[in-house]
Amino acid sequence: MRKRADDLLNRLSLDERIAMLHQFAPAVERLGIGAFRTGQEALHGVAWMGPATVFPQAVGLGATWNPELLRRIGEAVSTEVRAMRSRDPRVGLNVWAPTVNLLRDPRWGRNEEGYAEDPALTASLAAAYTRGLRGDHPVYWRTAPVLKHWLAHNNETDRDTTSSSVPPRVLHEYDFAAFRGPVEAGAVAGVMPAYNLVNGRPNHVSPYLREDLRRWTERQLVVCSDAGAPSNLADSERYFDTHEEATAAALRAGVDSFTDHDQDSSVITARVRGALERGLIDVADIDTAVRRLLTMRFALGEFDPELDPYAGTGPESFDTPAHRQLAREAAEQAVVLLKNDGLLPLGAAAGDRDGAAPGGGTGPGSGGATAVPGDTAAGAGGAADRVAVVGPLADVCKLDWYSGSFLRRSTLREALVERLGAGRVVYADGDDRVRLRCASGGWVSVPETAEVSAAADEGSLNPAHAEGRTDLPPVTAGGDPAELALTDWGGGVLTLRAPDGRCLSVAADGFLRASADRPGGWVVQETFALEPAPGSGGAEQALRHLGTGRYVTVTAEGLRAAAEDASGAERFAVEVTERGEDAVARAAAGAGTVIVAAGNDPFVNGRETEDRDTVALPGQQDRLWRAAHAANPRTVLVVSSSYPYAVGDAHAALPAVLWTAHGGQAAGTALTRVLFGDVSPAGRLPQTWYASDADLPDLLDYDIIGSRRTYLYFDGTPLYPFGHGLSYSHFRYEDLVVERDGEELTASLTVTNTGAVPADEVVQLYARAVEPRVPRPHRQLVAHERRRLEPGVPERFAFTVPLAALGHWDVAHGRHTTDPGRYELQAGASSADIRLTAALTVDGPPPQPRPVLGSGLEAACFDSSAGAVLVDRSRVRGDAVAPADGTVPARLVYRDCDFGGAGTGTGAGRITLHAAREEPGTAVVELALADGTPLGEAEVECTGSRYSYRLVSVTPADAPRGVQELHVTLRGPVRLARLDFGPGGEPREPSPAAGGS
Repeated sequence: MRKRADDLLNRLSLDERIAMLHQFAPAVERLGIGAFRTGQEALHGVAWMGPATVFPQAVGLGATWNPELLRRIGEAVSTEVRAMRSRDPRVGLNVWAPTVNLLRDPRWGRNEEGYAEDPALTASLAAAYTRGLRGDHPVYWRTAPVLKHWLAHNNETDRDTTSSSVPPRVLHEYDFAAFRGPVEAGAVAGVMPAYNLVNGRPNHVSPYLREDLRRWTERQLVVCSDAGAPSNLADSERYFDTHEEATAAALRAGVDSFTDHDQDSSVITARVRGALERGLIDVADIDTAVRRLLTMRFALGEFDPELDPYAGTGPESFDTPAHRQLAREAAEQAVVLLKNDGLLPLGAAAGDRDGAAPGGGTGPGSGGATAVPGDTAAGAGGAADRVAVVGPLADVCKLDWYSGSFLRRSTLREALVERLGAGRVVYADGDDRVRLRCASGGWVSVPETAEVSAAADEGSLNPAHAEGRTDLPPVTAGGDPAELALTDWGGGVLTLRAPDGRCLSVAADGFLRASADRPGGWVVQETFALEPAPGSGGAEQALRHLGTGRYVTVTAEGLRAAAEDASGAERFAVEVTERGEDAVARAAAGAGTVIVAAGNDPFVNGRETEDRDTVALPGQQDRLWRAAHAANPRTVLVVSSSYPYAVGDAHAALPAVLWTAHGGQAAGTALTRVLFGDVSPAGRLPQTWYASDADLPDLLDYDIIGSRRTYLYFDGTPLYPFGHGLSYSHFRYEDLVVERDGEELTASLTVTNTGAVPADEVVQLYARAVEPRVPRPHRQLVAHERRRLEPGVPERFAFTVPLAALGHWDVAHGRHTTDPGRYELQAGASSADIRLTAALTVDGPPPQPRPVLGSGLEAACFDSSAGAVLVDRSRVRGDAVAPADGTVPARLVYRDCDFGGAGTGTGAGRITLHAAREEPGTAVVELALADGTPLGEAEVECTGSRYSYRLVSVTPADAPRGVQELHVTLRGPVRLARLDFGPGGEPREPSPAAGGS
């Protein structure tokens, strides 16, 4: 295929080659080449192209801990991609999935898109999903998966301008590891760089693309830019002066496909031509990128339709019974039982009729509480036989930005009605019911209309992308007062639903209409905030529309988001007709068991472009479970969310707590089957659930070792640990045996289901260094397996673990190493529930100190730091170190530095610093040994540029000798790239890597 790609490349004109660098590559009719676009979202189903099978969110798939399940889901998704393409050529075969960014911080707005906080689990699941997306043919690919988002991307706050400071150990042991696993597994077609910078350099010009990523495989990986990121290089990031320089740098760094200016390719192609004319790139740079793109297209069978085994995939392969069953299986496997004091499974105690569908049903509703007519109602028993399902997630299936539209769906309420019958299900959504009286006169009124939203029509695209409707009458300030359902999603962010169940939304003309099925869109137009009106003392409120930032006013045509500030806003008196917790308490009191369905809306308070500022459960939802529990102690909390919450009070008070990510089209059915014991829950947490915000360091601190972040390093007590999840059965772990064969370890153990029901168990194997010389994880996942176990039948689990998995990145020598010493392999049911431990000893020569006297010292390779960040040594490659805040000293520690001269009169008689300072004035670099012995200090004057390094020497009064710990303090804005040590004489010139670009 590479030869064929070269042959085709040589037949293309230069203009035709340049045109292929844009996401939307035009057809080349003279050669019979069709149009092609990179980028079809397929994170948990085919997205953005209309109805498709919707699987659980990626973080929910992570909770399954089941690579084989993800392989099958990838196969189903890619089959639907092919099937949809057969009827719609807009559907692309280059799929942008999965997201392998590690869930380092649960406040990340895109937490729903990742698999886990652990690199080994993430790599395992991503490799499996890409194998499914790729297909199993030895030559042709069903789809071509691209991993997102390279690299160290875990914040939305200022995501295009913030820099992730990633020390070498974190880079190699953590962030690289999540990508390297699936790339080496062989089913990855490419990667997408992230918007952020890493160590001061934008990911779209990252040297790691060339120096690391492309060395992990012999395949010609395609690098697709994120949308608009090429322009960011010269615009928001101001990393380059011109777009031609930026485009050239990205192309040279390895970006092959430019996703910019939507379908208008003229801007990018003009920049490429401009860069070529200025000599910033040459034709070979263009050819390299086009060759990679053509090779991918050949692998997709584009030029061999008669040989492509997937070319005949048609509509019959879409929304198949097998895909529906798989969606339900995935949703069931994703459910995590966090706590259970014996209330679950519900079974006959909650009126279960063995799953028999009773006929009839309530369907989706929007009222407060659905009352059941008395105990003599047809099909109804007493209150003890009823189940109350309450809360804002009780009767909804949520989509997210990367979902397709629902072909079918199952809410928790619908599934309970199907199982128990309408007479045995009591419902309350938990929303406050409010009316708004206008100070200018009249009540807010919603005109009645027979129209329904067109967003869910069979042929439409994802309703999350739909524009606001203007064909419905606006909300007015006259007529009968509308009772609105107010949902408070936390932080004062509200949605308001009209009596017909539709959300108030604002279209391009600014008018409020009851026109949306749900919040959605790149800019959500369905969220509001109530704020005290100026001068009212809190008696009246101004209504701010969060999508536009404008305040609502009253006009003759209707309510409109038009005022720039609160002084021009309409003043509303808010009349609460019923509190949501009162409706929930009433429903709970009339039932034998209560299920409180809490969680988030994926478009509100945490999503792409928006991080969360707290892990606390929204106050309204906190009140709901408390009201339910006060009325009925048999209360279960079901959290359906894209991320963890701190629910410590609920854990302490309630008999049962479950979590699931938004479970896709089968969410309600899956939850119901778990609640009633048809399925024993076996989901495991893919990330730590912290007890409070106080457990979390700054969102932008990417040094997981220094900040003691994730289960690997967290020193506190989490609410729920990584890997946690309970079962309706019990398991006995026995006989852990570890054997070594060369560079591989084999760990085997026996696990027996000692309970009464068949159930899945997830056996987790961790490694731990007993007496490490450098900070190491408390324990680190090295293997796992999910397996169904029958009661009373012992089964043997065996894991093969490379010896290197015990090691770490040695910053002193720039390589991966496994230190000699004592280690443990630990088998358990979670990172905090270790059942068996086996010890082993690794022999070998002792670690060698840093040979600084002959090799010098790269400043970025410190062992620990305080107040420092890594920055770009040049625009092209290399790292330097600088104070995070120029007014606060940065301190660096380098352990085990061999200065030579032990027992002699020699040693490091001269220390030479490679330093740069852009600002006028002087910075100071201080050098000392660990015992406080000063080695001297150097003043660094302005060098004219952050990339212009000068050599500054320090001559210690007493040359350090032997193996010592070096401390370096940076005072003032300065970049330190390197230190050289010698017996004296003139310092050598800076290495080329230290120069400017």
